Amino acid sequence: MYRSSHVIVKKICTAAVLFLIALPVFAQEIGVQLYSFRKQLPGNVPAMLEKISKMGIKELEGGDSYGLPVDEFKSLLKKNNLKVVSVGADFQQLAKNPQAAVDLAKTYGAKYVVVFWIPHTDVFTIDDAKNAVTVFNAAGKHLKENGISLCYHPHGYEFGAYGEGTLFDYLAQNMNPAYANFEMDVFWVKHPGQDPVALLEKYPRRFPLMHLKDRKPGTAGNQKGHADVETNVVLGSGDVGIAAIMKAAKKAGVKHYFIEDESSRSVEQVPLSLAYLRLLK
Repeated sequence: MYRSSHVIVKKICTAAVLFLIALPVFAQEIGVQLYSFRKQLPGNVPAMLEKISKMGIKELEGGDSYGLPVDEFKSLLKKNNLKVVSVGADFQQLAKNPQAAVDLAKTYGAKYVVVFWIPHTDVFTIDDAKNAVTVFNAAGKHLKENGISLCYHPHGYEFGAYGEGTLFDYLAQNMNPAYANFEMDVFWVKHPGQDPVALLEKYPRRFPLMHLKDRKPGTAGNQKGHADVETNVVLGSGDVGIAAIMKAAKKAGVKHYFIEDESSRSVEQVPLSLAYLRLLK
């Protein structure tokens, strides 16, 4: 059942690519997280950046120059009409030296810094959450004073029960929105059993950034923050509910969207995902 539906979606998306490839702009600007091409970029950075640009992508989430001198990498970005919107930061480094995150963001001209993981042992606890709130509020204040916005990217382990809600609720209710907000990865909200649309509606204006990622139907979820990357499928062919999420995201104030495809098929799947997004109203 899944295979036949995937073939149908792929045929539709392929037709959409051929029909829409000449369109100059997206209805909604869609970027890509460069981690999607972590296997391809180190081998030939110029060729891969050119390929990304030819997909119709303009915005990137990154922070690495993949072995090239930073100035050379930035020249290639400019040549291919690509701009880095957000860069990643390590939680521990952010806690000790938030200026390093500011410097990295300014090096690439990025306006956002994103933390992708809160260190914890086995199970994420309220103590981990409280420590994260302290770090995010302090570092976020420093970043804001330097013209940079801080976001945290949950990975599913934050949805353990706490009080009348979850540990994510604790984070959202205690992180100062003037200093620290979130990047929603819709896969990592769905995977632990949550509803991305409901979360957007519950916390409007708290998700300025979003990772778009779909999941193979029938995939078993968990709250561990880990999943088989090969369960990443073309947007619209999985069970995350991308179409409804995109509508809710606009209402909730999402500003930048990045496809993140961690599978071994990312080079083939990202253009199909872009074509699917172009068809959405």
